[in-house]
Amino acid sequence: MDAIFHEKQEGSLCAQHCLNNLLQGEYFTPVDLSSIAHQLDEEERIRMAEGGMGSEEYRTFLQQPSGNMDDSGFFSIQVISNALRVWELELILFNSREYQSLMINPINEKAFICNYKEHWFTIRKLGQQWFNLNSLLTGPELISDTYLALFLAQLQQEGYSIFVIRGNLPECEAEQILGIMRVQQQQRPRLIGEEEAQTSVGRPAAVGQPELDFDVETEAVDEDEELKRALALSRQDIDVEDEEADLRRAIQLSMQGAVLSNTSSESEVGSVKLGSPAAGSSAGGPREGQNERLTAEELRKRRQAYFDRQQQQQVQTNIPHQANTTSTGGSEDTGSEVHQQQKPSQ
Repeated sequence: MDAIFHEKQEGSLCAQHCLNNLLQGEYFTPVDLSSIAHQLDEEERIRMAEGGMGSEEYRTFLQQPSGNMDDSGFFSIQVISNALRVWELELILFNSREYQSLMINPINEKAFICNYKEHWFTIRKLGQQWFNLNSLLTGPELISDTYLALFLAQLQQEGYSIFVIRGNLPECEAEQILGIMRVQQQQRPRLIGEEEAQTSVGRPAAVGQPELDFDVETEAVDEDEELKRALALSRQDIDVEDEEADLRRAIQLSMQGAVLSNTSSESEVGSVKLGSPAAGSSAGGPREGQNERLTAEELRKRRQAYFDRQQQQQVQTNIPHQANTTSTGGSEDTGSEVHQQQKPSQ
């Protein structure tokens, strides 16, 4: 996003980049910061001279290099602090007892300045979103509110000194634009050194700043990849336990299915035995219970078999040589029919 001011690293002028990225403009040059550093050196010399210009401490002080700047472009925290006083801004150590006792949520602050091994960079809130404006990156890096506290904690573990910016920052274009809309970052920025290394070995490198898209209606979704990996690792143990529980339940269900299948087979065999004539009327109750569990197709087949047997019996009664046997053991209707058929034979 072009509206966000972001100075990239040049030499060792990270203090200058840090201040300008914080103020969102080219407010300080190396000459300006060098002037502040010389002023601080002079103030320190005057204080040391109060103890006597002929003292050993004073002569040693004059022989030592400046503690506020060096030839590489490094500037001390005193230089940065004095530069911010021009804008009535104050630095408070983030890890101090005084600040920690306030228990302020980091997302309610306006900006942070971070330092580690003579490198300075800014983390600033623009509108309602946080951005890492490190001059070593190819462009601004969007930081979600959820990840901000984790990011600051990670920097502290790596040895960074973090300072909270207190006061009213100067107005800027990015603050006005991001105050009415939010952005989404499609591609995270990389370190400038990584981009140069990929270019030197023939790999394609992204040109310009990482793409930031405006989004007026929806909130930006910036799930950091490291946070995702941390959450995924924390859920691995739970997932393994769930998989083992599912496997145990599956084995148990399969065993129950086998038992039910065997029970069903035994029930079918029992129903066939109960349906035979030798079962008698005493088995009527269990047979009716089995019939209630039969399907409609099985009931239809059994009714059809019953009707077939009835027809076969009627056909057999029409055979003359079985008339006497049928008349003595059959029903009254069957006996009368056989009796009528036997009259001609007598």
